[in-house]
Amino acid sequence: MNSPGGGGMNIGMVKTTDPAAREARLAAKLRENLHRRKAQARALDGSPPHDHCAIAAKNESDALPNLPSES
Repeated sequence: MNSPGGGGMNIGMVKTTDPAAREARLAAKLRENLHRRKAQARALDGSPPHDHCAIAAKNESDALPNLPSES
């Protein structure tokens, strides 16, 4: 049954007022996030490279033509 306040049971959600415990929990979450982001970056580095030659050719074709100078 639920508690009279209607909150139910919060399994795994411990509310602590200890600042050291909070800091340790946040530090652990930051480390997890860092490891996850590094793994994502490594996975992206393994992706096929972009065709830089095709990109450069497209950019050159979009450029203004070189006109002879009038001197």
